[in-house]
Amino acid sequence: MLSGALRMSSTKRLKLIDIGANLTDAMFRGIYHGKQAHKADLTGVLDRAFDVGLEKIIVTGGNLEQSRQALDLARIDDRLYCTVGVHPTYCSLFTDPNNGCEGDPDRYQEELLVLATSTRAKVVAIGECGLDFERLQFCPKDVQLQYFEKQLILSKKTGLPLFLHCRNAFPEFMGILEKNKEMIVGGVVHSFDGTLEEALTAIDFGLYMGINGCSLKTEENLAVVKRLPLEKLMIETDAPWCDIRPSHTSYEYVRTQFSSKKKEKWEQGTSIKGRNEPRNIIQVLEVVSALHEKPSSQVAEQIYRNTCTLFNWPS
Repeated sequence: MLSGALRMSSTKRLKLIDIGANLTDAMFRGIYHGKQAHKADLTGVLDRAFDVGLEKIIVTGGNLEQSRQALDLARIDDRLYCTVGVHPTYCSLFTDPNNGCEGDPDRYQEELLVLATSTRAKVVAIGECGLDFERLQFCPKDVQLQYFEKQLILSKKTGLPLFLHCRNAFPEFMGILEKNKEMIVGGVVHSFDGTLEEALTAIDFGLYMGINGCSLKTEENLAVVKRLPLEKLMIETDAPWCDIRPSHTSYEYVRTQFSSKKKEKWEQGTSIKGRNEPRNIIQVLEVVSALHEKPSSQVAEQIYRNTCTLFNWPS
């Protein structure tokens, strides 16, 4: 039995890869809303992840500074990798006078390229990039459109696939990808929660779908994931976000539960209630397997092959 488990599935140890975890987030340093609630515990988080069978974790970069932090983190363990890019809600940083590049967007882009090519064994994708029209308070639509397209140049120059974000912007999102198809060597739409038609359009373009707790909230979400081909799926946690909660429709399919404590009562070796972490990838796998009515081992094997194919790892 794994440490901290209340109820474990009968699934044996599986080969798993978390394609997206925000491990540079302050929560893993014990900081919530700017206040220190407990000691940094990332080491324990990683130990628990590897204990459940995670072979690799891709640490997500959201802007130039976060991407640097993600690469620094990836260098500490052979099982950690990272992305380099700018999240749509951070795209205003390209011209921010305080962006470390004197507000020069071309210089900011060049710094991203330098970082992406500095350690090719560790940087496996360009991103997280894309469009997010649900949170325009963080970055205007026109700025997002401009710098999403600009980042596709990084994919062409590096030969790396894209780690993509799309929220309430699918027509514009696909429009930019179609317009720049020759620059793209592949990619995955992470945290997908759109319609079946949108998913199939993206798959027909050549993209994979990344599934996490936010992809599995509602009956409508589950109906979509059920109909997606396993050959085009990957799984992720998007930790510390997007956990599967009791209020989610998918919760009934979760077989593996882990004990957790409120952050104020943290102890060494414990998980934090409400803070997602990579070991919870097993729950995403259980839901996807249940929806497709296949054994977790079979689904895990297919998803593992998919992931290795996109990120150029031997399977």
